[in-house]
Formats: sequence, structure tokens, C-alpha cells
Amino acid sequence: MLKNTQQLLDLMSRLRQPEDGCAWDIKQDFKSLIPYLIEEAYEVVDAIERNDLEDLQAELGDLLLQVVFHAQIAKERGHFDFEAVSLSISDKLIRRHPHVFSDAVFKTDAERHQAWEQSKADERAEKQKSTEKLSVLAGVAASLPALMASEKIQDRAAQHGFDWPDVPPVFDKVLEELAEVKEAWESGDQAHIQEEIGDLLFVAVNLARHLKVNPEIALKESNRKFSKRFEYIEAQVEASERSLLDCELAELDSFWNDAKIALKQPQ
Repeated sequence: MLKNTQQLLDLMSRLRQPEDGCAWDIKQDFKSLIPYLIEEAYEVVDAIERNDLEDLQAELGDLLLQVVFHAQIAKERGHFDFEAVSLSISDKLIRRHPHVFSDAVFKTDAERHQAWEQSKADERAEKQKSTEKLSVLAGVAASLPALMASEKIQDRAAQHGFDWPDVPPVFDKVLEELAEVKEAWESGDQAHIQEEIGDLLFVAVNLARHLKVNPEIALKESNRKFSKRFEYIEAQVEASERSLLDCELAELDSFWNDAKIALKQPQ
């Protein structure tokens, strides 16, 4: 094992020593570490999107620490250790890349993707210990962000023939769901409104999938764009020595239109 990796494993083991380790580290378990694991993953993404390679190195280290932390807890409980984790992912990489590590040949990306998905399906079937029929949707983690989970669910269904053949019907479905949201709103039934909003978002993800757009990335970019434009509005209002609440909506909307021009990305 690499020297620095072993040092990290030894440090984690030392922090978890009941006699003279760190009190905070000692009391952690799998569930208590979930928020930190999620936070570190998102911070890695943030560093990548900012193209800050120095920060990326640090954030990858923080994420690796979470892996080491979980592996140490598992080792203490007699389940598995870091070596087993490394072996598991190595085996999976070899198994899912037969075109690299054996003699399989894929002529197109579609064939490669189909083989990848079949490999995952075989792994899910292998895990299934009962005689119960295994759903093709099995394995989509319930804790995934909703947009990402929606896309994965729809991808799985599409691989088994449950999908629109092309884009136009998906546009029609978006309009249908939007009309149903309006009907629910007019009914005043809040539970029904929530249900129809969920259906609208679900079909919007389907449209993104058919248009070859990652919905999670698209929404993040829209969030970022909105924030930049709103900050522009705040700057204009501050320059007039007023607060946002002092301004009429029409004036704020005018600033918004100015922001769209001022902040337009060069082509």
C-alpha cells in the first residue's frame, strides 16, 4: 500500500482509539457521518466548477477521509476494511470494462452503454437473495437528489422499452402536466397541487433526458444565472440609496432586463 495512504489509515485508527483518541471521532457512526459525506461530495463538485485545482486537491482529500472514516468503523465492527473497499471497486472496474480488460469489442457508444447497464443489472440480480422478482428500478438510491433519481428511474424504464420514441410527445406531455397543475391550483387542494407539481417536474426531467441535457446541471446553471442577475439588481438599487422593498416591481423588472444584457455571456 502507498505510504501516504497507510499513514491516513493509521491516523484514522488513532483518532478512533477509545482510550486516547478524539472524543468526536470516537462517537461517530455510519449514520452520523452522512451529512459530512454529502457536504464533502458537493464541495468537490464546487471546486471543479470553479476550476480551482488547488481547492480540488484539498476537497478530494476531505472526501477520501470520509471513505477512510467509514472503512475504519466497518473494520472495528468486523464487517470490512479499506483494503476490501479497494478490492471491491477494482473488481467492479474490471468487470464493467471487458473491452479494456478482456476481449470484448463494442462498435458504438450505445453498445458500450448497454453492456455497462447489463453488467449493473447482473450485479443487482446477484445481490438479490430471495425468489422475489427484482424490479428493473432496483438499486436507484432513495437518498439521491430528486432530479438525479428521476433521471435514473426514467433511464432504467427506457432501457426496457417504456419510453416515448422521440421528442414531440414529451413536449405534449409537459403542456398536459402544466394544465393539470393549473387545474389543481384552481381547485385549492394543496395536496393535489403538490402532486401535480411533482408530475410536472418529473416530465420536465424526461424532456431534458430526451434533449440530451443533464437536468441537475441545467438547474444549477439557472440558479447561478438568476443569482448573478439578482445581484446586479441589488447593486443598482444600492446605488440609488434605496432598499429592494422601496422599489416597485416594474422597476426591479426593468433592472432584470438590464442585467440580462449586461451579464450576457460572450458567444
